[in-house]
Amino acid sequence: MLKPSENMIRTPHRSYYSLVIAVAQRARQIAEKAEADGVILVEKPVDLAVHDFMDNKFKIIEPTSFEDG
Repeated sequence: MLKPSENMIRTPHRSYYSLVIAVAQRARQIAEKAEADGVILVEKPVDLAVHDFMDNKFKIIEPTSFEDG
């Protein structure tokens, strides 16, 4: 299993929680697309998702502030 250092992906303003959620969501997208297309994945979807973020194919966007309500 791929275990990259979180600082390979993360920048100082991003939380570890955001990183985990973003990778999980991207991995789910990869798995669903592969299933819909009938493709058998050799690598795990989580590994592919991590590579997507490391290669800057996808970026984590966090809200700058939270509104009450």
